[in-house]
Amino acid sequence: MKLSFSAADEQFREEVASWLQQNLQGEFEAIRYRGGPGDEHMYHHERHAWEQRMAQGGWTCVGWPKQYGGRGCSIEQQVIFFEEYARAGGPGRVGHIGEGLAGPTIMAFGSDAQKQKYLPGIVSGKELWCQGYSEPGAGSDLANVKTKARFDESKQQWVINGQKVWTSLAQEADYCFVLARTDPESKAHKGLGFFLVKMVQPGIEVRPIQQMTGTSEFNEVFFDDAVCAADDIVGAPGDGWKVAMGLLGFERGVSTLGQQMQFQNEFNEILKIAKGNGAAQDPALRQRIAKAHTELKIMRYNAMRMLSGQSGGDGSLQKEALIYKLFWASWHRELGELAMDVLGPQSQILEAAPYQLSRLQAMYLFVRSDTIYGGTNQIQRNIIAERGLGMPKEPRP
Repeated sequence: MKLSFSAADEQFREEVASWLQQNLQGEFEAIRYRGGPGDEHMYHHERHAWEQRMAQGGWTCVGWPKQYGGRGCSIEQQVIFFEEYARAGGPGRVGHIGEGLAGPTIMAFGSDAQKQKYLPGIVSGKELWCQGYSEPGAGSDLANVKTKARFDESKQQWVINGQKVWTSLAQEADYCFVLARTDPESKAHKGLGFFLVKMVQPGIEVRPIQQMTGTSEFNEVFFDDAVCAADDIVGAPGDGWKVAMGLLGFERGVSTLGQQMQFQNEFNEILKIAKGNGAAQDPALRQRIAKAHTELKIMRYNAMRMLSGQSGGDGSLQKEALIYKLFWASWHRELGELAMDVLGPQSQILEAAPYQLSRLQAMYLFVRSDTIYGGTNQIQRNIIAERGLGMPKEPRP
């Protein structure tokens, strides 16, 4: 694994920092450091405009191949980009699901027509995506898909019926990638399809879920004879599980660098408060702050290690990637607890009536879900044991 940066990389760093300094100001000053966990709903339109400003400067999809509109940046340059973005206080990216998940999946598994149809909208920052995986009653069992898709021969289109849940920012998305069962007689991971579905159409209803943060990042999404074109299935009917697993590889891949960007900003804010209110002088808190800083660096180096050895193309990564979700979810939960302890009694006081939380208060409440969504910690331990260590599978009924 390469841990140092070349002179050319450092020149690239100066280019990134300079562009951010010149552009993340004025109309965009208010969104600096905004859009993190528990704060994703804030300044959506301003952050969407920022996404398009970044696209104009050529700073979206920096790791994508140039032929698809990216910059073709190396892993080292992508790390630099995310580091400088965090240092500048860059807001949470509203296009991260398209850039980090949908786009790479379409590049790896999609047809040429799908690439031409969908990738430009992601690169331009204009079209936003959401993820249609989780379903009611399925818990962490992703393969327990009940949503169905049937092909209407007369209209030459797919018709989708079912329900998804915990769909982040579905109320703002233009498209959703949907895992649905194409073979009604199939079970588990067989007989699935991976569909690219337009959100604004008759037959799709989005119902925001109010969370304990008082906001609604998550949604329920209902499909009632919603449709997509015949060629908007990625791969063949029955290939959905393979495509879905490839996407999860991307989720644990380069997009982790963007996630760490947000973590670094949160940590920096907590550290600043600790230095200001004297909490950093408390030996116990001081030790926890040092532990959080150290583990954040471990997270970064592990991300670089697994990305340096990725097989490329199909989203598969080295086995180091298996520990990532368990590690960051537990770390982030502890960071929320550290934030409250650093704030002390102030953590119990609302900034304004009737229910307006500070960013750290919202983060603390939100991170309780980190160890649940995207695969619970228990599921992640099973994955590490069975796929990483080759241990016997857990007995299942």
